[in-house]
Amino acid sequence: LATTVGISGDPAERTIEAMAARHRVHLPTLPGAVEAVRRLAAVWPLGVASSSPRRLIDSSLETLGIAALIRVSVSTEEVAAGKPAPDGFLRACELLGVAPGNAVAIEDSSNGLRSASAAGMKVIAVPHEAFPPAPDALALADLVVGSLDEVTVEAVHKPCENGD
Repeated sequence: LATTVGISGDPAERTIEAMAARHRVHLPTLPGAVEAVRRLAAVWPLGVASSSPRRLIDSSLETLGIAALIRVSVSTEEVAAGKPAPDGFLRACELLGVAPGNAVAIEDSSNGLRSASAAGMKVIAVPHEAFPPAPDALALADLVVGSLDEVTVEAVHKPCENGD
């Protein structure tokens, strides 16, 4: 019956589709996210390594109007292990043609910080007030900023200067 009326019978698929539809109407984003992407994309090729399903990544980037600024995106569905494993970040670096040690990850979650650090990347943490990273994960960051407004070209250079 689900196929006949055009509805997926898989509850996970229905949930993803409902989230994608909701995101097309209102996508919650961290303040300054779109502006930060635009600033950084003017200087470097950008990639996304996400724990989200592919369909949500694509619809989110389109809804925000930044899909053309993101050269590569990797979903946890496309790698052997999701965050905190480094697989997503390593794959994004591979697709960008950038060695992980020459890449900077910007993260707000404990698992994201752990994943980027395990990949050998420089890491900028942007802790979210409502869901702050665990102290041990935050300690992995090369730089901690208070908001995405602080993620400037100069700020991205700092971890690279301090680490090499």
